[in-house]
Amino acid sequence: MSDFLRSYLTVGIFGLTGVALVGAFLGLGRIFRPHKPTEAKLEAYESGVDPTGDMWSQANIRYYVFALLFVMFDVEAVFIFPWATRLEVYEVFGLVEMAIFIFILLLGLIYAWRKGVLKWA
Repeated sequence: MSDFLRSYLTVGIFGLTGVALVGAFLGLGRIFRPHKPTEAKLEAYESGVDPTGDMWSQANIRYYVFALLFVMFDVEAVFIFPWATRLEVYEVFGLVEMAIFIFILLLGLIYAWRKGVLKWA
């Protein structure tokens, strides 16, 4: 067997071991935990407020867009951190590439700001 396939085999064994351990611990928890359902325990509960009315409510699209903007800038941080730690290796080319990347994200932020997406209420 080649070293290439052996490394994949190692990853596969670790993956299967991880899945087996998670399954074993979940199974043990199911066996040993107490199970005494009552009507109060089965009632829907959210944020300390008793449920009233219909279960379906439509949220404003603004909250989803706000969350997507958060994810976008969070991913930006994931890209910037390794770049910042190895800046001396990338030199001017890396600096220019990251400036272009940040500029494109800045354009997206300005666009969202002008559209009023960042207003919470």
